[in-house]
Amino acid sequence: MHRFEARLLGVAVTAALALPVSALAAVPGGSPAVSRASGLIDGHASTLHRAAADAFAARDLVVDADGTEHVRFDRTWRGLPVIGGDVVVHSRNGQFRGASLTLRSALRPGGEGRVGRDAAIVAAGAEFGTGFEGVPTARKVVYARGAQPVLAWEVVMNGMRADQTPTEMHYFVDAASGAILDRFDGIETAKPGGGGGTTCTTAASGIGQSLFSGDVAINTARCSDGSYQMKDLARGGGYTTDMANRTNGSGTIMGDADNNWGNNTTSDRATVAADAHYGVAETWDYYRNVHGRNGIANDGKGALSRVHYGRNYGNAFWSDSCFCMTFGDGGGSIYPLVDIDVAGHEMSHGVTSRSADLTYSGESGGLNEATSDIFGTMVEFYSNNANDTPDYMIGEELYVTNPSGTKALRYMFKPSLDGSSPDCYGSNIGSLDVHYSSGVANHAFYVMAEGATVPAGFSSLSPAQLVCNGNTAAGRIGRDAAQRIWYRALTVYMTSNTNYAGARAATLSAASDLYGPGSAQYNGVASAWSAVGVN
Repeated sequence: MHRFEARLLGVAVTAALALPVSALAAVPGGSPAVSRASGLIDGHASTLHRAAADAFAARDLVVDADGTEHVRFDRTWRGLPVIGGDVVVHSRNGQFRGASLTLRSALRPGGEGRVGRDAAIVAAGAEFGTGFEGVPTARKVVYARGAQPVLAWEVVMNGMRADQTPTEMHYFVDAASGAILDRFDGIETAKPGGGGGTTCTTAASGIGQSLFSGDVAINTARCSDGSYQMKDLARGGGYTTDMANRTNGSGTIMGDADNNWGNNTTSDRATVAADAHYGVAETWDYYRNVHGRNGIANDGKGALSRVHYGRNYGNAFWSDSCFCMTFGDGGGSIYPLVDIDVAGHEMSHGVTSRSADLTYSGESGGLNEATSDIFGTMVEFYSNNANDTPDYMIGEELYVTNPSGTKALRYMFKPSLDGSSPDCYGSNIGSLDVHYSSGVANHAFYVMAEGATVPAGFSSLSPAQLVCNGNTAAGRIGRDAAQRIWYRALTVYMTSNTNYAGARAATLSAASDLYGPGSAQYNGVASAWSAVGVN
């Protein structure tokens, strides 16, 4: 028993309020599409594995050009959140077309459970350790990511890892046995392990002398005193702050007198801020112009970007709690982590959290990471910056010494080149760190887009080494089709507990919607998944 147990047993922790039965505030109030979908839930209870005490709260809505409606619902049971119970209802002209979900049973837990709130916190704390900050919280939930829904406690513990990465661990503790059923971190990383009294409301355009992308135009805000702030009024007011090497707070918004930011080296603190600000703007434009998405949450609101986080911190991360992206300065062999594919990666974590919300553990966690790698890479291709040639490597620009340009965090065309990620699907993939289990989805996307094409700089590889089944003719539907299919699968068909088999099904449904069943794109998606062992 840990020394902190006695303290925790005396702490009363307030659980988060469960969603009310009629909660529909996440989408426009009184939406006819939501009302129609709600009615369809009532008529298709068996398809949705609905129990008598289930209730549904709409969280997202996608309407196709032909009028097909896709309404995403979170589920509660007797007021308790059902983890893994989310569902997307698909319909057209009020007619039910189907539903996307991973919940396997309409059975629900019996009894109240023998394990109380404090005991659940102690069980989670025994694994987390003594370095937590603040007071742990716990709420009772129905854990439905397994074969049978069970009553559980969701315990959230915050702290700081040894490498300065904040952690927001979610533990699911069985209310009957006290066993930990699952855990994931709410902080999603790139790799393992306000101003004074002036007003700044006039849109302006400055020059960012960035570290990785050269001299680029960036949107800023002109202040009433003639100075400038690194705030993008055209993209929802997203802004960039200097953390001054601290690890808490929001930092101070970057300011400048002449609207020229940085000097292309790390000697000026504004240089990496320009990279982050530019990368986030390019990511925003990518989602808007390619997918019609208006910002991370599709609500037109910009996010906070924090640079100069920690001391020699060699990572970057997305946090839902602050709706922000955070970038470390690296150190030693690693440059600051503000290259464009890293910015696109972190911002895409936010997009995932506001759509399928893929849980950051098991196979869904690998798909979450892969989605950020995929869209971070597509942002790099979209931007097509001459100083950073687009490729299917993640973070290759971050290495101080990389003369051949072939060293990277991850390799989408052959994930095993990083020494830890599998190229092909295996039944144990869900037990890997999510940054490694992502490799199979990254690989599938590469084959979808490019086929078994050996990239420049890797002439020692053969096409046969880029597939797992010998089919070197697999995929090759082009980047444009592949990215559109993956985005539609994410926002319309995937749910929080989607696994690799579910991802194959989701992308095939998306390909059928966009290009037709039996189309070259549909067949290319199918062959790409088979080429990495997902059949």
